[in-house]
Order: sequence, then structure tokens, then C-alpha cells
Amino acid sequence: MPVSPHLHALRHADASQAEVQKPNRSEVEAAVRTIIRWAGEDPGRDGLIETPARVTRSFEEFFSGYNQNPVEILEKTFEEIEGYDEMIVLRDIGFESHCEHHMAPIIDRAWVAYIPNGRVVGISKLARVVDVYAKRLQIQEKMTAQIANTINDVLKPQGVGVIIKATHHCMATRGVHKPGTDLVTSRMLGCFRDNALTRQEFLGMATCYSLWLTDRCDGGNRHG
Repeated sequence: MPVSPHLHALRHADASQAEVQKPNRSEVEAAVRTIIRWAGEDPGRDGLIETPARVTRSFEEFFSGYNQNPVEILEKTFEEIEGYDEMIVLRDIGFESHCEHHMAPIIDRAWVAYIPNGRVVGISKLARVVDVYAKRLQIQEKMTAQIANTINDVLKPQGVGVIIKATHHCMATRGVHKPGTDLVTSRMLGCFRDNALTRQEFLGMATCYSLWLTDRCDGGNRHG
């Protein structure tokens, strides 16, 4: 079976990451101490003496996606689905990522949908694929495409749709300082791109749920 260009690129990227010469833990902690000194603080004082180790452990968690293969996550599928061929949507997938330009947080949620073509995947695997790509240095546009392309290439469904809405702290807490703004990106493949009704059904599910969630968080005050 021929390998899709997206899947080939993903495997090449994973191989390239494996070849990167990673510094050891002591080197990372030394780098954090340098940053603390650069900020004007003393890394040897009581409140900061354990900070380099804590930051290193945090970064291991923040960027753990580099140690995971999203293709392997999706490889176990189920074919006993009684001919089910309607849309499957996993909504409100919370995630935390980091901007590759400033290493500032990107935080909010994703919606992932696909229409199966004879087999389905466990729903937790969709959330894990979101996490794998989120736990890397990212820009939202690339992350949206990576999630959709991987699901499409591995599951080979009739179509895939991905929507991401996120707050970028690189512009909320620095730079232009615009808290309360969010960025929305989408990637539609297969029947989600070709069929306007399918695309609208997915967009309607995501939009209606988002409005309901906002209304609930506001205590129902949006409607007076």
C-alpha cells in the first residue's frame, strides 16, 4: 500500500527528532540558572535553589509529545461496527501547548470529527493524538493540520474535520497585550471539504456547543 505524503513527512520528522543531540539534565538546569541570573536574580537563594530542577521537570511534561508517535496511537482499530457510517465527533478536548516563537502557553480546546470507512478507533485515542501534537513547540495552524492529516492518513476515513480555538499568551500577556482574544483554525478533509452539508453539520455541533459552554460559564447572563 502506497504511503501518503503526509505520513511519509511525519515519519521523516520523527526520525529527524530522534537524531537531535539532546543535552543532559545537568546542562538544562545550568541553562535555567543562567536565565535566572539574566533576569536579575540569584539562583542560589532559598526560594530559587530548586527552581532549575523544577523547570526541567516541567519542560519534560510540556514537551512530552516528542517522545510519542501519533501513528502508533491510531493503529488499533475496531471493525465490528454494524455498518456505522455517520459522523463521530469528540468535542471540547482541552489541551495546553506552547508557541514555538516565544515558548508562551497556547491553551483551550479542540473538536475532532471523522466519518468512518469500515473501522473506528477508540475515542480516547483521538484525544491522545491532540495531546501528542500539543505537547510540542507549535503554531496553531500547523497543529490543526497535523491532527487532521494524521487521522486521515492512518484511519483512511471518508473525511476528517478538526477545529481548534485557543488563547495565545504570546499576545495576551506580552507584546500587544490583548487578553480575551482567541484564534480559531480548522482543517477539513475528504467529505468534510467536499460536502457543504457535512461540513456545516460539524461546524454547527462545534459552534452550538461553544456558545452553550460560554453561556453556562457566564451564568446564563448573555441573554438578559
